[in-house]
Formats: sequence, structure tokens, C-alpha cells
Amino acid sequence: MLSGAIGLTAAMALSVEKIEKLTNPDTGLSCDFSVLVQCSANLDSAQGAAFGVPNPFLGLVGFALVLCVGVALWAVPHFARWFWVLFNFGVAGAFGFVVWLIGQSIYVLGTLCPWCLVVWLTTIPLFFFGTVRNLREGVFGRRARRVGALLWPWMTLVTVAAYLVVAVLAQLRLNVLASII
Repeated sequence: MLSGAIGLTAAMALSVEKIEKLTNPDTGLSCDFSVLVQCSANLDSAQGAAFGVPNPFLGLVGFALVLCVGVALWAVPHFARWFWVLFNFGVAGAFGFVVWLIGQSIYVLGTLCPWCLVVWLTTIPLFFFGTVRNLREGVFGRRARRVGALLWPWMTLVTVAAYLVVAVLAQLRLNVLASII
């Protein structure tokens, strides 16, 4: 639920920025801090609408669904296996898309979009924790339960390691620290 709420907030902020940019192309966005840290380059690029629709609009739908699932779990503690398989498939797709966007942002566009970073920071644990939770609960079969149980205690460390990988890649390619100091 937390990932859904944070991701939805970031998607809303990016959507507002995108609409502002569409209505007034010459305006500077509130998330444009420097040549390195900005939203404009990402939102205006082909990567910013990878499926023909601005990515933030996809985030509005995706994170709203995640938030709804989180809220629904308070009322109904169990969903059918097929639901969790489809949910995991969607989250895995979002994770794959975010990994691609990270690469595009760092290596092609050469920028770090602040709201995009928030989306990355929420999608990564959503995928890791969600997938391992489904493994642990037997969504993918009995044998997968053991794998999920073994991996579950490590998910925080795996998430932090993924964040560090992104930070190191950004530093190596963009020299972020030099631009901050």
C-alpha cells in the first residue's frame, strides 16, 4: 500500500508537470533543478511516452491499482491464486520498464528526473517484496514456498543493493557528486 501511495503521488506530480509542459512548452518545470537533475528532458523525450502515452499517465493507473490492492487486503485477507499471478506479472512488467527507464535516463538522456527517481524507488521494492511474498505464499507452487521463505529475510538488503547499483551507475556515468559539490 505504501508503494502504491508514494508511486501514485510521484505519478500525479509528473502528470501535472507533463500537462504544464504540453500547455506551455516554454515554461520551466518545478522539478528542473539543473542540467543534470530535471524532469523536462525525460518528459519531452521519446522514452517519456514509450507506449505512445506519457509514462506518468501509466503510473497513475498502475500505482492506483497497487494502492487499491493494498486497501482491499485490509478487507479481504486472501485473493485467488490467479489474481496474485496476474498482479505479479504486472509488477514484473513495471519493474522491467523501470529498469529500462533507468538505463535510458542515465545512459541516453544523461539526466536524473527527481519524480522518476521516486517511481524507481517505489517500484524496486514493490517487485522484490511482492514476488518473494508470492513465492513464500505458494502462489507459484509448493517448491517455491521454500525459496520464498529463504529469500524473504534478505529482501531489505536486496532492495538496498539495487538502490546502490543505480546510484553507482549514475555516479560513474553522470558524475553526480561533482555536480552537487
